[in-house]
Amino acid sequence: MSAANSQQIDPLLSATSLYCERDDRILFDNLDFTLNAGEVLQVGGSNGSGKTTLLRIVCGFNDAFEGKLYWRLKPLEHQWEDFYASVIYMGHRVGINKILSPMENLRWACSLRSQVTDTAIQNALSTLGLNGYEDSPCHTLSAGQQQRVSLARLLISPADLWILDEPFTTLDVHGVADLELMLANHINRGGTVLVTTHHRLQVDGNLRHLNLDNLQTKRQS
Repeated sequence: MSAANSQQIDPLLSATSLYCERDDRILFDNLDFTLNAGEVLQVGGSNGSGKTTLLRIVCGFNDAFEGKLYWRLKPLEHQWEDFYASVIYMGHRVGINKILSPMENLRWACSLRSQVTDTAIQNALSTLGLNGYEDSPCHTLSAGQQQRVSLARLLISPADLWILDEPFTTLDVHGVADLELMLANHINRGGTVLVTTHHRLQVDGNLRHLNLDNLQTKRQS
């Protein structure tokens, strides 16, 4: 093995000994994981196993846990500014203003972090099959189309790390294929994805799995 191939890759995000409980029920205990640049980590598990909770802990939205998180090998608690500059999070809710059009929603989303041209926004919407709907109020769109508007934010975001909670919800088979291609393209460009989904991902690239059902052990009193 060459020296170049034997070099260890430093993880982008890592966790050690995570413990979390809810309503006196342990969600996960002694959970360790690493996430490297250029890969997808799919978090699976039954309903209530803690998938969303784990993502919210990583994003700093839930501090009711034990253990340590690291961003680029440094404690995440001291790296929030760099972390938030490098991540886009999409939760269960579609995250759009249904009164506004897809164009207006994406213009507003871009204004929070960077300037993106209308051409780039139109291309993102086109990639997700929304040609002709750019100026329609989002409340006139189907649930799947609204989800596509939300997902278009990924295509115009500069974020290296995508954290996605059940992004395939409401998508039809074409939407599923489009999103899988987006994930593959992102990691093949060196990006990283942390995603929860019950869907069996078909991604051309580095895909790993973390099943929280295997970690639900009861702490001895």
